[in-house]
Amino acid sequence: MAFCSMICCGKGVDRKKEKGKKQPAWRIFSLKELHSATNNFNYDNKLGEGGFGSVYWGQLWDGSQIAVKRLKVWSNKAEVEFSVEVEILARVRHKNLLSLRGYCAEGQERLIVYDYMPNLSLHSHLHGHHSSECLLDWTRRMNIAIGSAEGIAYLHHHSTPHIIHRDIKASNVLLDSEFQPQVADFGFAKFVPDGATHVTTRVKGTLGYLAPEYAMLGKASESCDVYSFGILLLELASGKKPLEKVNRTVKRSISEWALPLACEGKFDEMADPKLNGKYVEEELKRIILIALVCADNRQDRRPTMLEVLELLKGESKEKLTELENNELFKTPQTVCDDDGITAAEENSDIIKEEKDSKPAKDSEQEKTEDG
Repeated sequence: MAFCSMICCGKGVDRKKEKGKKQPAWRIFSLKELHSATNNFNYDNKLGEGGFGSVYWGQLWDGSQIAVKRLKVWSNKAEVEFSVEVEILARVRHKNLLSLRGYCAEGQERLIVYDYMPNLSLHSHLHGHHSSECLLDWTRRMNIAIGSAEGIAYLHHHSTPHIIHRDIKASNVLLDSEFQPQVADFGFAKFVPDGATHVTTRVKGTLGYLAPEYAMLGKASESCDVYSFGILLLELASGKKPLEKVNRTVKRSISEWALPLACEGKFDEMADPKLNGKYVEEELKRIILIALVCADNRQDRRPTMLEVLELLKGESKEKLTELENNELFKTPQTVCDDDGITAAEENSDIIKEEKDSKPAKDSEQEKTEDG
């Protein structure tokens, strides 16, 4: 990969002006500097670990806190993911996308440096060891939904070329000190060539979030991210996981659970019990309906992220009426089936089911396994 050779040689668009536009400030870190910041990658500084490697908390000489992803270098895949993530993060800058502070490529070491997110991930608050603290009130959940949508919409519609994330999930939505969301982890992301409707690729992702056409055929498009975002919205509203066991051998998707209830108008039954009934009923209904339309099994029926964002903000009564009258809510359908999951497992390069993270110290930036 050309970009890989550029960054490994210490070349690249490091804070330069390109085509008259000022590039975001990021820089090349020395390995010595990152050793010092993380106390030699001390175990006590480790925030998380997965198939990609490990993430460490660090503090720079100026007192600023960072998160350092240290990739496994023996794998060609890790090298590619490193190159892709650095290139994408160097190109984009949005308040709801995790910022690149810089990278280090010395010898066999490949490290990516980010801003540190003190409130960890959405996953940790919904399903992890912070879920019992009930820090996500309804206002914060709505802000997380809208902010995440804005970040993804930027990737799909405003970056050049357009970018498919391919791994939208709760553990890849990080939360800053004010619980504002930042979409993270671009190791699986793909650029979409101008005029292309999709890219055909090896399937990577997390069970429960994969769009059927992607899981079975490897056709990745912006619409696949929309599907994943729909699942994430259902999680945010209900507190349920994307996949839950019905019995010892069968798992049910969150959309299969939610669709019949939505068709019957039983939205209150879908609210996260941890909210204790403290939510705005119309907003809860809106989020659930938007989520289910996003997670429609039929790709051509899903909205774009710009349409999702408009619906989430509730600015158009006409669009909200159209949403409520969507045919999906007139005739319940099966949203996913066992065949889709099986095909995904057979065709995948890396597909894992999201697991609960082990409890860790408060000052961490949670990272789960590559999904």
